[in-house]
Amino acid sequence: MKLKKLLRKDIEPRCIYCAHGSPLADGQRIACRRRGVVDGADHCRAFRYDPLRRIPPKPAAIRGHFTDADFSLGDPHEK
Repeated sequence: MKLKKLLRKDIEPRCIYCAHGSPLADGQRIACRRRGVVDGADHCRAFRYDPLRRIPPKPAAIRGHFTDADFSLGDPHEK
């Protein structure tokens, strides 16, 4: 299921994960073969999605203090 999410066709176009661009050292700008140096959030008609350039968001951190009993399916009072 996660692979389908990464390879879907309705990706919002951005130069940062376009096949025509290469990231510059600052991490914000892209060297595009078509338009030159552009911002990573820009896009143009020549946008071609490259799923290998897209960096997925970091997973959410679990906050709080949990014990093994919090993750068991049995009655918490039984041992």
